[in-house]
Amino acid sequence: MNIPQLQIQTTRGILGLQIDKPVQEIEQPKATQQIEQPAAILEMSTSASQLFVDTTENRADIDLKSPLRRGDENAQYGMQQAMEGVGRRAEEGKQLMRIEDGGNALVNLIKQDTLREIAPLGIRFVGDRLKVQMSITPGTLDINVTPQKPIHDVQLSKPIHNYTPGKVTGVMEQYPSIEIDWKV
Repeated sequence: MNIPQLQIQTTRGILGLQIDKPVQEIEQPKATQQIEQPAAILEMSTSASQLFVDTTENRADIDLKSPLRRGDENAQYGMQQAMEGVGRRAEEGKQLMRIEDGGNALVNLIKQDTLREIAPLGIRFVGDRLKVQMSITPGTLDINVTPQKPIHDVQLSKPIHNYTPGKVTGVMEQYPSIEIDWKV
C-alpha cells in the first residue's frame, strides 16, 4: 500500500547588511600670527671734552715767539745792550784818560775789541716738554634707552569638522521559502 507522503522543502532566508561607514574629517587651519617689534627709542646727548694745550713757553724756547713778545724782548735786549755799551764806553774813556800814567791803553782797548772767545760747538736741546701746560675738561655722554613692547596680533581659526554618519541597511539576499509537496 502506498501511503501518501508529505514532503516539505524549506529554503532559509539570508539577511545581508549593507554598511556605509561613517566619515569624519577634522582640519585645523593654522592660526594667523603677526608679531612686530618696534625699535627701542635711543636718546644720546654728549658734551665735548676740551683739551687746552699751552705751548707758549715751549715755542719760545725754539724761537717761535709772538710779535708782541718778540718786540718786548728786543726792546729789553736793546736797553740792556745800550746800558752795557754806555758802561763800556765810560770804562774805555777812563782808561784813555790815564794814558799819562803809562801803559799801552790804546793797544789794550783794540785787543779787547778784536779778540773774542770762540763759542764752543755743542748740541743743545731746545723745547722743554715740562713747559707745556695742559688741562682737560672731560666730556659727558648720556644714553637713555626706552624699550618698546612687542605687538602681537593673533587670529585663531576654528577647526573645520565634517561628519557623515554611518548607515546600516538590511538587505534580503535570499528570501525564505517553503515548498510543500504530496507524493502518492
